[in-house]
Amino acid sequence: MVDKAAKLLENAENIVIVTHLSPDGDALGSSLGLLHFLETQEKEVHIIVPNAFPDFFRWMPGAKDIVRYDKYTEFADQLIAGADLICALDFNTLSRIGAAGKAVGEAQCKKLLIDHHLYPEDFCDVTVSHPEMSSTSELVFRLICCMGYFEDIHLECAQCIYTGMMTDTGGFTYNSNNRETYFIISELLSKGIDKDDIYRKVFNTYSEGRLRLMGYVLYEKMQVFPQFRTALITLEQHELTRFHSVKGDTEGFVNLPLQMKGICFSVFLREDAEKGMIKVSLRSVGNFPCNQVAAEYFGGGGHRNAAGGEVYGPMEEAVRLLNQALVKYEGELLKN
Repeated sequence: MVDKAAKLLENAENIVIVTHLSPDGDALGSSLGLLHFLETQEKEVHIIVPNAFPDFFRWMPGAKDIVRYDKYTEFADQLIAGADLICALDFNTLSRIGAAGKAVGEAQCKKLLIDHHLYPEDFCDVTVSHPEMSSTSELVFRLICCMGYFEDIHLECAQCIYTGMMTDTGGFTYNSNNRETYFIISELLSKGIDKDDIYRKVFNTYSEGRLRLMGYVLYEKMQVFPQFRTALITLEQHELTRFHSVKGDTEGFVNLPLQMKGICFSVFLREDAEKGMIKVSLRSVGNFPCNQVAAEYFGGGGHRNAAGGEVYGPMEEAVRLLNQALVKYEGELLKN
């Protein structure tokens, strides 16, 4: 599969990289990391994202040139139509890139999927899928090295790849027990990255509103269900507005309850009034399968310890579905 991916990348001159809705650190890190590498190969490369991403990722080298599909649709469609290769990163189905999915699906050029989520759909000519990887960013690093181009990974490329690996493992606190992951970190350090500075830029640049919202969430909104070893946080639109919440302010909230003794499953339900739905984020420790719950009850998926989905309805409906899931999975929650 590496040889097939290498051939696609080698033969292409005009490449478009696309990633999923509400891009997170891994989506951006893998996309920007691949972009920086491809630019060393003298390729013309553009990144298209479906919508906005958090401000605390804007420091990443190349982020200022990312094209938002929802804001510059006509230009993005032109880039997609003019590409001779589309690289789909960090998503496994066209539905995960929203409105951009139609243009990408109809594009006549070759397509390459690089992803670490389960059950990739068959919409690309070559699929590089490894769910056992910590992140798509790690997969991008491995692919570059397997193609024989480690020396072409420069500082900016390494910074982006590390950011993706760090954020998709919660600062290497889950899905990160593979010793090879830390060898890769060592190799990225050899490129000159300052991992402590990257951590500060991502996790220690929040607004006052974010901190006050976090206090409100912990004191007023977190519910604990010890009989299920579960905690739930809900946030509705009026509450987000009250704290002047901006994109990314709720990042990481789902992880907070897992700091409590005896809690192995955390659920965060956030209203997105603009889209008319409830965004579902799930985290767990141990062997509890977040991805099964996400797929069965919330039309989503992900990894064993980190998954998500959506509910197109009111908050009450999302809570009702969660209650059903807790009853069904009570045995696994208690034995985990």
